[in-house]
Amino acid sequence: MSVCVPAEAEEYHSKDFEWETLKQKIEDDPSLQHHLLPFHSLQQHEEEEEEEEEPEKDSDAWKKFHSRHSSGKFFKERRYLLKEFPELVSCGESSKLLEVGCGNGSTALPILRGNENINVYACDCSSEILERAKEFVGAVDLASLKERFHPFHCDFCTTGFPEWLACDSCQESCPQKQHDCFSVSDVKEIDRLNLMSLSRESSCCIGRVDFITLIFTLSAVPLQKMPTAIKECYSVLKPGGLLFFRDYGLYDMTMLRFNPEQRVGFREYMRSDGTRSYFFSIDTVRNLFLGAGFIEVELEYCCVKSVNRRKGKSMERVWVHGKFQKPF
Repeated sequence: MSVCVPAEAEEYHSKDFEWETLKQKIEDDPSLQHHLLPFHSLQQHEEEEEEEEEPEKDSDAWKKFHSRHSSGKFFKERRYLLKEFPELVSCGESSKLLEVGCGNGSTALPILRGNENINVYACDCSSEILERAKEFVGAVDLASLKERFHPFHCDFCTTGFPEWLACDSCQESCPQKQHDCFSVSDVKEIDRLNLMSLSRESSCCIGRVDFITLIFTLSAVPLQKMPTAIKECYSVLKPGGLLFFRDYGLYDMTMLRFNPEQRVGFREYMRSDGTRSYFFSIDTVRNLFLGAGFIEVELEYCCVKSVNRRKGKSMERVWVHGKFQKPF
């Protein structure tokens, strides 16, 4: 097995300060009290009704966001993930990973580089950003990377995952005869070469995946849709498979920058461009994943101080790191 762990991954650290200390500082600051107040239930009810009427509103906002940042310069390669989730480096031959909300490929590329045995199936709600991801991976002068990268269009929290990932009989674990699950819509979602490689693996589907990465994706999903979205991930993961989670944590610097009128729920905010962001506590993440049937393997806050060299300011960033397993 060929393994290459970049220097950036080796230097990564995640405990620059204690989350409890930051929490106390935020709660003692009168100017930040609007972040701590309960969200008005009537306003929240109106928001939920609006979302039911326009289920694709959130994905449309992200499509426009990716269109504005289609150059790919907005996202940096997430090489630290190889250290945070070493299973991605040590996994066996022909391992399958599903990257949910892949963006321009900033998560997929370091994983493909780090392990030549892993195949990455990457989805996003934006067709335009998927093209950028193909270009991003294709720009690397290694044919094996392109052969192991399978991007496809999917809005997992609205439509669910396509059946070629795990057909009904596989999801139910019933010993039924395999059948052809590919449909015309599936052909539109994945290019013909990828489809041919998939169909060689199995006559009905790829038989679920060994790993799933949810990296700064779940926070963009409306809170009430999160349980369904996580259950979708659970359904296409093999028994014993791992889901790797990383997202915005409670009291992260970006949360504290939102104005009171940008709140659309408790710990949930909407930017001026229509994209939303939720900020997770450890307990919220635990309840969501255990409620879907997962087993908790790792769960903690990552607290990192970064410096804006241009402004000379120190920024306190908070992310939630999680690792969850589907029971055997």
